[in-house]
Amino acid sequence: MLLRAVLNEFIYECKIRNLTQQTVKGYYNGNNLMIQWLNDNRSIKDIEQVKTADLKAYIFYKLDNNAKDTYINGIIKQMRAFFKYAVDNEYIAKNPILNIKWARESKPLIKTFTDKQAKQLSDAFTNTNYIESRNKTIVIMLLDTGIRANELCILSDNSISGNVLTIFGKGNKERQVGISPLLQKQLMVYTRMKRMYFEDKIIHNDSFFLSRTGQKCTVNTIENIMTKSGKRIGIDDNIRCSPHTCRHFYAQTMVKNGIDIYSLSRLLGHGNISITQRYLESMLDKDIVTRSIMTSPLMNIEKSQN
Repeated sequence: MLLRAVLNEFIYECKIRNLTQQTVKGYYNGNNLMIQWLNDNRSIKDIEQVKTADLKAYIFYKLDNNAKDTYINGIIKQMRAFFKYAVDNEYIAKNPILNIKWARESKPLIKTFTDKQAKQLSDAFTNTNYIESRNKTIVIMLLDTGIRANELCILSDNSISGNVLTIFGKGNKERQVGISPLLQKQLMVYTRMKRMYFEDKIIHNDSFFLSRTGQKCTVNTIENIMTKSGKRIGIDDNIRCSPHTCRHFYAQTMVKNGIDIYSLSRLLGHGNISITQRYLESMLDKDIVTRSIMTSPLMNIEKSQN
């Protein structure tokens, strides 16, 4: 069977499984490049012709073109999903990608915001009009809940109930995060500004955050808002001003403030605690020392007895 025919089927399957648009796009682009290379360099068009050696050659080609380890692991993941689909549907008997090992990734420490920078970012936008208020609310929510950009885009009015934010994360898994009084106050202001802005407009979207024209915000919109907020406060060039950096700030600050790593892992929507640990690797030694003093076993025994 033609590789491209299987890829088209696989993409339909991904959409039926309700995978995110970003994931589906990645699966298509990654496997499409692989299929094109096999056709141009190995004259392979049918999936039955693909061998492990062919896929290794493709990966070596990428490495020769200075592809990073993270990128290599990304395309291996995409190919694994594709060829697993082919095996499950009996287009091939053996999965040719299984014998290819993951690349060993270097793990650079991720720099995040200082408390001062986080406060400046939360004040970068004002409440003078709808878009300013929306952007301000988005920045505060990213910093104060650790929500992912794509999760924020699909929030609806029903996602907020009192001091609880219900989030649908990867795999459509539901989790709940507390809403601080600071964020609650800003949500009240934004909701009022949104109601006034769309009062005389007809909208057919129940998303909580909307564009000027009443459309659901996109991940690109959220990323641009963070970039703009960083430029407004003149944030350091060596710190990436992005929604994901907000997640790292949230994780590290929550640990500094006393939360245990298991609770933090659930709040972040991580399926594996090792992912949460990665978020904490760039914590400064002085922060860890400070926490060790605050959590001194004997000092806390003394406090409980007084």
